[in-house]
Amino acid sequence: MQTAPDFSVLIVNYNGGAYVQGALESLKAQTHRSFEVILLDNASADGSVDALDTAGLPAFTLMRETENHGFARGNNLAAAQASGTWLALLNPDAAARPDWLAEVLAGTVRHPGVTSFACTQLWMPDETKLDGAGDNYLVFGIPWRGGYHRPVTDLPAEGTCFSPCGASAVYHRETFAAAGGFDERLFCFCEDVDLGFRLRLEGGDCVFLPDAVVSHAGGGLSEKVSGFAVRHGTRNRLWVYLKCMPMPLLILTLPGHLALTAAILLRGLMTGRFADAMAGLIEALRGLGPVWADRRVVQAHRTAGLGTLLRAMVWNPMALIGRKTAVRRGAGSVRKHPGSSLPIIRM
Repeated sequence: MQTAPDFSVLIVNYNGGAYVQGALESLKAQTHRSFEVILLDNASADGSVDALDTAGLPAFTLMRETENHGFARGNNLAAAQASGTWLALLNPDAAARPDWLAEVLAGTVRHPGVTSFACTQLWMPDETKLDGAGDNYLVFGIPWRGGYHRPVTDLPAEGTCFSPCGASAVYHRETFAAAGGFDERLFCFCEDVDLGFRLRLEGGDCVFLPDAVVSHAGGGLSEKVSGFAVRHGTRNRLWVYLKCMPMPLLILTLPGHLALTAAILLRGLMTGRFADAMAGLIEALRGLGPVWADRRVVQAHRTAGLGTLLRAMVWNPMALIGRKTAVRRGAGSVRKHPGSSLPIIRM
């Protein structure tokens, strides 16, 4: 009987070009060899998965889709085929250091019971800069990638952050499945924050592992300030906030959220993205019915105290403006796994 691997590395590709082979080459060089690779292609039109060299990978599966499912559903479909204890997500425009999986595995041993981990992301065009050190969440409902484009000297020590960035996120597979995976309604942008928030609501934690390193192009496949990104980011940010924020905190922080949303719209006037941001806001408001229905289910299963949730968030808006990291020193909280009591949200 074949033993299940420690990791299932999931890559969701959409017109990834030469980056895809680069990601696979980095996985071939992994010092820890108990893993499989599942590459789901979202109906790419650039031939990026037509002639892949997969020799040297312990196991490889290519899932060719006939439509673009987005990052959220793409990873859910790939995860459903996975057999590893851990799901290790890797963007197609990213490359892992040879000891990436070994460092993650060591982190899971140091933090038994923690079911999600964030990794160091360096900016591929210039690795003296960070691409991210986990995702942060302002208490007023605005997420950001910690340390984005700040100098690598700002890299924090090991500790807890709000949630992992999806470009290199690691989740306990059974916990991911029990939570229903990513909210497919989000398509892409903020789906990692949404899942991280839901896991926190039921008592989970996320540990940042500074020595588990990937290099991420961070714009190799999509322009970060494109209209598509602004519209989806605006819409999804509001949905995550309204679905996941407990009511006492929602009442407390809503004025701040509205003020920051107004500031973001005003900034859009200066950057030429006002129409995209407004379109995302309108789309969010039109889709509030199902989101509010999901909110009732998610909040009914909350076990984490309000104080615990507040300690995982950031209060200072200047941290958001400066894209600072927010990693708290100390071990992550312990919760039982495998599995999760989170409800599965059907989309």
